[in-house]
Amino acid sequence: MDTKMIEHLNKCEAVTGLAKPFCEGGVVMYIIALIGLLTLFLIIERALSLKKLLVNKDSLSENLFNMILRGDVQQAIAYCDSKPAPMTNTMKAGLVQVLNKRPDEEIQVAMDASVLRETPKIEGWTSFLAVFGNLSVLVGLLGTIIGLITSFSGVSQADAATKAALLSKGISEALNCTAFGLLVSIIAIFAYGIFQTIIGRALTELSENTMNLMNVVVSNRDKIEKQSS
Repeated sequence: MDTKMIEHLNKCEAVTGLAKPFCEGGVVMYIIALIGLLTLFLIIERALSLKKLLVNKDSLSENLFNMILRGDVQQAIAYCDSKPAPMTNTMKAGLVQVLNKRPDEEIQVAMDASVLRETPKIEGWTSFLAVFGNLSVLVGLLGTIIGLITSFSGVSQADAATKAALLSKGISEALNCTAFGLLVSIIAIFAYGIFQTIIGRALTELSENTMNLMNVVVSNRDKIEKQSS
């Protein structure tokens, strides 16, 4: 059997805890670990960002629409400025046009343009969670294949008495890469699914509130213009 392989097996045999599968899996395990760290960082970043970017739709609508119904557009704009977020930024874009007494079409265009600007902020780098999920599986399989090739080539010259045992051990070690890659993939894809649900709901509420604002403005145009004059 290859001398380097014997030394590697003996070295990993002496290692305990979480370090053992990394030793057995080889360099590929550290690549998967890097993908895992990037996945964890992205999950934390998205969770914190979405918590900051998303506002309570019902509370916003109640306060903002009451101000508009009173015809106080300037106060509604100031309220949006006090709570910067994609939702309030979009509402403000429409309210500024209302304050400038622009036609309904320009108000809607301003809000639609704001939705396009704010959507990337909400989505962020969420799609990379799916990329990391798929990548970790592929890298894990690559590590397993490399490990199997190394094991088979290493035992090719071993005697019959030890060949089966060494081959079994080599295969077991190679599968560490697949197991670790699948673990990272499950976490990444699960988080991706959760964030996609939250983002989809947020974008739906964003579009819904722009339509509600438009309806309120159109139905109370006389009151708003009277208050603004």
